[in-house]
Amino acid sequence: MHKPCNVNRLSILAAIMLSGLSTTFGASAEIAVIVNTANNTTLEKADIEKIFTGRMKSYPDGNVAIPMNAAKNMSTRDEFNQSVLGRTSSQVNAYWSKLVFTGKGNMPMELASDAEIISTISSNKGAIGYVSVSSVTDDVKVIAKF
Repeated sequence: MHKPCNVNRLSILAAIMLSGLSTTFGASAEIAVIVNTANNTTLEKADIEKIFTGRMKSYPDGNVAIPMNAAKNMSTRDEFNQSVLGRTSSQVNAYWSKLVFTGKGNMPMELASDAEIISTISSNKGAIGYVSVSSVTDDVKVIAKF
């Protein structure tokens, strides 16, 4: 004799599995790492990671690198942290909290929008940041996409 199938359990299980798939395969915004148009540097992904984790303070040409983060509520920040730093935003925040608390580093400046990031970088040769590819203007130079 067969046990009756609990439709509610199957529905819940299916919903959980589908939401996991949509998270895994969902469309994520492509991120552009940008610098000032006068900045002629080239950086590898590892260099960008080092700049945004405070382990590299200048570009290969010796000029000071000033990282600019998207605000904590922006999806580009989560995407950048995952794609470039290989960490969740919570992990990155914990990392920076420890460095700041111990006096070993200062968190990158946070800016509220892609437009503000672009404006700040376009007026500061040493600045580096990231925005959604769809937000890029001629006021900045893209050095990498993720």
